[in-house]
Amino acid sequence: MPIAEVLSGDGTPIVYHVSGPVDGRPIVLLHGWAASMRCWGDDVVGPLTDRYRVITVDLRGHGYSGAPEAGYDDPENWASDVAAVLAAEQITTGAVLLGWSYGGLVVSDYLARRGTSAVAGIVLVSAITAIGRGRSGGRVGSAMRAAIPDVYSEKPGHALRGFMKFGDANTGSATDKGATAQLLFGISLSTPPRVRQALFDRTAGNDDLLRSLDVPVLVVHGTADPVVEISAGEYAAATIPNARISVWDGAKHAPFVEDPARFVADVTGFVDSLVQRFH
Repeated sequence: MPIAEVLSGDGTPIVYHVSGPVDGRPIVLLHGWAASMRCWGDDVVGPLTDRYRVITVDLRGHGYSGAPEAGYDDPENWASDVAAVLAAEQITTGAVLLGWSYGGLVVSDYLARRGTSAVAGIVLVSAITAIGRGRSGGRVGSAMRAAIPDVYSEKPGHALRGFMKFGDANTGSATDKGATAQLLFGISLSTPPRVRQALFDRTAGNDDLLRSLDVPVLVVHGTADPVVEISAGEYAAATIPNARISVWDGAKHAPFVEDPARFVADVTGFVDSLVQRFH
């Protein structure tokens, strides 16, 4: 299926792509801050597409989706974006929502406002489920703290300096990921500076949501993540009733980039363990 577009509740165009068997269990991939649907890579999307109906989404303000001037601090907008994609694809049950980094907060926004009726499982990858000072589910790491505020700047030199602070956060020690690192770097720079800042101009806690979740959850997090501290993942795993955690020793912020095969194995093992029907 080619790139598709749906209007969210506030009229923002949300662009997404669907691949894989039409009768496969839907997996919705929600990327992180200053990224896009391109971040997942063929080595992840390809194998998942062999078995599942994979939906990769450009979050509002990112990639090909619309970038409104305001509204990034409203959780209803994020919830509506996900709901609009599910509705457009006529998905009413059995979906798996997978959120990387800020995508975990978007998943939380959706669940807090739409519930789990359409959802069979959740995967949180190096994710935050809260945002704001002192929030256990939103603790950012040293690289993220070092990059701010330069990554918000409209001045190219300042923005470049800020993003350089991330170093190999998204590739780890892999020596064959140079092209991927440049791709992710370019995607981040192409995200409007005002959007980069607006996503962090909010405060949200989801402890009550985490405690009440009634679907299985897989948490994937690297011990050396310099963008979102592993304590955020550990907090989610400890707070959600039916959660398990896959700890990647020495991995950084993007496990799906560092070791795509292991990541696919983690995800497929979890998804195949779900018993809720989706037809």
